[in-house]
Amino acid sequence: MKIRNFLLLLALIIAAAGAYKYLSTGSGNREILRDGYYSAESASYDHGWKEFITIYVNNGKIVNVEYNAKNASGFIKSWDMEYMRVMNRAVGNYPNRYTRSYASALLSGQGSTEIDAVSGATDSYSSFKALAGAVVTQARAGDKRVAYVEGTHSDD
Repeated sequence: MKIRNFLLLLALIIAAAGAYKYLSTGSGNREILRDGYYSAESASYDHGWKEFITIYVNNGKIVNVEYNAKNASGFIKSWDMEYMRVMNRAVGNYPNRYTRSYASALLSGQGSTEIDAVSGATDSYSSFKALAGAVVTQARAGDKRVAYVEGTHSDD
């Protein structure tokens, strides 16, 4: 009887630990994100821009996301007012808008890359998803080196 009660108690403890991990990560299959700053960027420039994502994880949660693109001199794409005016007239969107939208979706989804494309920024959507996947992988592994991602593009 004592052994049976002990085994029952042990089973309850294991089940409770599994439930805690499931609830704290939002999914039974997700790994916990490790605290720190993590970055991923395109391996090369495309149309003069290299996209990047940096996240900050605190207490296992993403608390900040920066997504943007930079040129070879380090100038940030969403700061280019003329580019934004031209793009907005052409497609109804611009970097300062869609980069914040994608970053917000990654933050609210806590690393889930199940994010919808933003109209007028579908090319950046492809590279955003690749970069987001890479940076979340880095955070799960606790690998603080910059992840360089091949095959991304930035022609919005």
